[in-house]
Amino acid sequence: MPSRELPYPLFDADNHLYEPEEALTKFLPKQYAGAVQYVQLNGRTKIAIRGQISEYIPNPTFEVVARPGAMEDYFRYGNPEGKSRREIFGEPMRSIPAFREPEPRLELMDELGIQRTLMFPTLASLIEERMRDDPDLIHVVVHALNQWLHETWSFDYKNRIYTTPVISLPIVEKAIEELDWCLERGARAILVRPAPVPGLRGPRSFALPEFDPFWKHAADNGVLVGFHSSDSGYSRYQSEWEGRSSEMLPFKANAFRQVAEWRPVEDAVASMVCHGMLTRFPELKVAVIENGSSWVAPLMAKLTDVYKKTPDGFGEHPVECMKRIHVSPFWEEDMADLAGMIGIERVLFGSDYPHPEGLADPVSYVDALAAMGQEDQAKIMGGNLSRLITA
Repeated sequence: MPSRELPYPLFDADNHLYEPEEALTKFLPKQYAGAVQYVQLNGRTKIAIRGQISEYIPNPTFEVVARPGAMEDYFRYGNPEGKSRREIFGEPMRSIPAFREPEPRLELMDELGIQRTLMFPTLASLIEERMRDDPDLIHVVVHALNQWLHETWSFDYKNRIYTTPVISLPIVEKAIEELDWCLERGARAILVRPAPVPGLRGPRSFALPEFDPFWKHAADNGVLVGFHSSDSGYSRYQSEWEGRSSEMLPFKANAFRQVAEWRPVEDAVASMVCHGMLTRFPELKVAVIENGSSWVAPLMAKLTDVYKKTPDGFGEHPVECMKRIHVSPFWEEDMADLAGMIGIERVLFGSDYPHPEGLADPVSYVDALAAMGQEDQAKIMGGNLSRLITA
């Protein structure tokens, strides 16, 4: 149950579902059946992408998961006792129907005091990076996942749960086709990976003019583009500093990688600004979700300095451009400081429920807004996102 009732509706920018095995395989064409497999390894089920077992998500069936908010004390107080990740996660739980199906999730939302939410898939974050050398396959697997998402959750469930289909951009024409398929089925928001786009000629930024037809289509249709934390491929670069090769392992502590944890989103936003995407499409709705906000001030400072030295490299002042982005900060961050930088209308409440990194009681997010007036609290806790989804 929520810790209290608030005098305004809550619209959560960051909820998650847990996918079953069939999510990536049910609608996969037969000729691609071997691309995604679930295999047994030492008595545990693992996911194999093109025959390569991935540990990115150690338990890809999600039959047993960490409890919602299991890491709250870790984020609130740190880890003075030096506990392992397993100790921090604590006793796991079996997945409940509300993590898997929309109707039980609505009942749980009522119990938690959440009126509406964006609903992001969890397993989807591993797809693109592990298929980066096969753009066609990426599009096929992404579409199969979106078919399952629509069949099981829909993209607009009773005007309360807005599930975000995945859009991958390697082949622009196919990305536009996918976007149209999703829009025709009621999608209000989409999920895009904050990372260079893989391609046969190598990766490149999604913010380059090559992708303008897609962004124009997204802007013209008023869809919200959510850049959600994902495997952005930076583990390959970081592995070079560590003298070893490994995939991204989000559940394993690694001090070096944590120092650079928000590099992907900082680079992604810098590219949106410096490569002119946000200037060419000022009406595009962009939200950066589950990436915190610690990167905002440093990036603004860097952009200000570069603009001072190279103003002809920008179509407008880069900080003003950056202020058009919406940001969902972590509950432990300074909300007032962020609002002062980008404007109160650009800050979005996101609980990351039911992930262990999130809040067990999403309503408690409002505690971080105690210094703000009720009008500003109402904007952050739901009003701003409502404007983005319904406008």
